[in-house]
Amino acid sequence: MISLQNIRKVFKTKDGPVVAVDGIDLTINEGEIYGVIGYSGAGKSTLIRMLNLLERPSEGVVEVAGRSLLKLSQKDLRKARQEIGMIFQHFNLLWSRTVRENISFPLEIAGVKKSERDRRVNELIDLVGLQGRGESYPSQLSGGQKQRVGIARALANNPKVLLCDEATSALDPKTTDSILDLLVDINEKLGLTIILITHEMHVIRKICHQVAVMEAGRIVEQGPVREVFRKPKENMTKEFVKQITEPEETVDAVTHMLAEHPDGRVVQLTFVGEEAERPLITQLIRHFDIEVNIVQGKITKIQQGSYGTLFVALNGDQTEIDRAIAFIREKEVEVEVIVHA
Repeated sequence: MISLQNIRKVFKTKDGPVVAVDGIDLTINEGEIYGVIGYSGAGKSTLIRMLNLLERPSEGVVEVAGRSLLKLSQKDLRKARQEIGMIFQHFNLLWSRTVRENISFPLEIAGVKKSERDRRVNELIDLVGLQGRGESYPSQLSGGQKQRVGIARALANNPKVLLCDEATSALDPKTTDSILDLLVDINEKLGLTIILITHEMHVIRKICHQVAVMEAGRIVEQGPVREVFRKPKENMTKEFVKQITEPEETVDAVTHMLAEHPDGRVVQLTFVGEEAERPLITQLIRHFDIEVNIVQGKITKIQQGSYGTLFVALNGDQTEIDRAIAFIREKEVEVEVIVHA
């Protein structure tokens, strides 16, 4: 569906050239929800804006649905952009237009007849859950409702791709979850390919199939969300995964546990899918002469199933602890020894 080949973007400034995106290769399959995560300044927004040529790359190839966008005439590019919807962090609505008129606007530009525009707007209002708000103005809507208008407007021309530029960053956590649920629903109902950029691992965890981690204009790690959560390789990726797996109070709890049991070890166990449902702790207690104390744990849902982390203190004879850790690994559970006594 989407292919980026050796994409670079260099901005010319008074202080000299600034490389925003530096040699990125990326393939996104049809029907995927693909997340790009990174801190501010990583190049995420520049990258996503090159997918519809709002920013033209300095080098490289951008292909969407089998067409190289950089080779299209301005007329053909305008048509191609109708197949690529986009929503923004701050909604970008027309404040002098009602909800209906905002959603209808892309259809007006495309020359769609009024009767067809009205029918399509009604469909979209129902799809995004804005029944009864068609005649409201953006100033009369909540943040979540404004983003729903933005989503409906982006879908007006039946695009094949939806780009989401920090689409939930201005929303509270509850509203964020409702918008993410809506995007999943749209993805499943319409088979839409969705690419979103974010600095929040919660967004990636909740809805994405694949993820790419950006740092300093480059992709430093990418893959299925399940595998990236399970075995993050780069330090940047590990930082983001910790947003989900290690609450701030974990460090305090681990420190307290080691102070009480200086001869023990604290291990982090990572479970994915069916592993999260197995009675591992019960098996440890039954099979080994050790004391097992749960420090902290959490199971969350990702698109590919359950993902869980558990911090456990193991106390007893060191040889027996080593045997217990080997047993855990045999169960295909990831084990990281956090602290050695």
